[in-house]
Amino acid sequence: MLGKNDSEIGTLAAIGPADHPPGSKYDRLIARAKEVPPGSTVVAYPCEETALRGPIEAAEAGIITPILVGPSAAISQLARDHGLDIGRYEIVDVPDSGTAAAKSVELVRASKGEILMKGSLHTDELMREVTSSKTGLRTARRISHVFIMDVPGHAETLFITDAAINIFPDLDVKRDIIQNAIDLFTHAGLGAPRVAILSAVETVTTKIPSTIDAAALCKMADRGQITGGVLDGPLAFDNAVDAEAARIKSIKSEVAGRAQILVVPDLEAGNMLAKNLIFLAKADSAGIVLGARVPIVLTSRADSVRSRMASCAAAVLYAHARRGRAALPAA
Repeated sequence: MLGKNDSEIGTLAAIGPADHPPGSKYDRLIARAKEVPPGSTVVAYPCEETALRGPIEAAEAGIITPILVGPSAAISQLARDHGLDIGRYEIVDVPDSGTAAAKSVELVRASKGEILMKGSLHTDELMREVTSSKTGLRTARRISHVFIMDVPGHAETLFITDAAINIFPDLDVKRDIIQNAIDLFTHAGLGAPRVAILSAVETVTTKIPSTIDAAALCKMADRGQITGGVLDGPLAFDNAVDAEAARIKSIKSEVAGRAQILVVPDLEAGNMLAKNLIFLAKADSAGIVLGARVPIVLTSRADSVRSRMASCAAAVLYAHARRGRAALPAA
């Protein structure tokens, strides 16, 4: 049930499982992305079927305009083998994945693309170029990753952060992680998010340092150091996402039981949480990296075309919202 302060568009993040089949949250996200101009997207090394099909289908849906960076002959042959029409799209010919990563970042720095998308190269290869102090895409904000989860049977679209980049974030890094996720949520047109800062328990104790961080982060939000969302923590996972669990524990807040962004204490916890939802709850997962000069679609090579399209949709909505706004300051 939406609170009175939620944006009308926030219904996108509160689709009831009884009325909508699994995946319908992504359908709404993709539909919204089709309402804004396509985002110019540099695709680094799309040299496997899913890595190429994802951006091409997103382009055919009117969501992005791709620039394909990789060995031209191999990309063209891959397209022919799988019946993909890439004749309308620019290919920047480079010989290998390492060169593709560097060239893709170079194109973004030259304002040739407002979104960067990982193809079939390793994440480390691409992120090494993105985070380079001299030639990368760093800003004053810490770079972090957000999983966008469509969990069958759960009413909310869940954002989980950070489960892919920052291993043991300190308090200052967690502040940036939270702000990045809030910015994505609001730029995607979902309204002001309810942010749960997770730990093993919902009380503050020196025995569990993440509970102290959670309390400090909530106070930082009170002081305007984190903006755009409503924070609460520490919260355990159950009373963050389940209203009855929150009621049993007598936790009363705007966030408890109905969180939309889940902030995990470290990468290990976040990675296990996300993969539990993917493999046991059969959730779909999209992924975006934020805090760089442009949003980065950073999906797994095992991700489905649908997940890649949802990631593209979120990145396009984010990039569209930033058009005309001041970019994040360079590092």
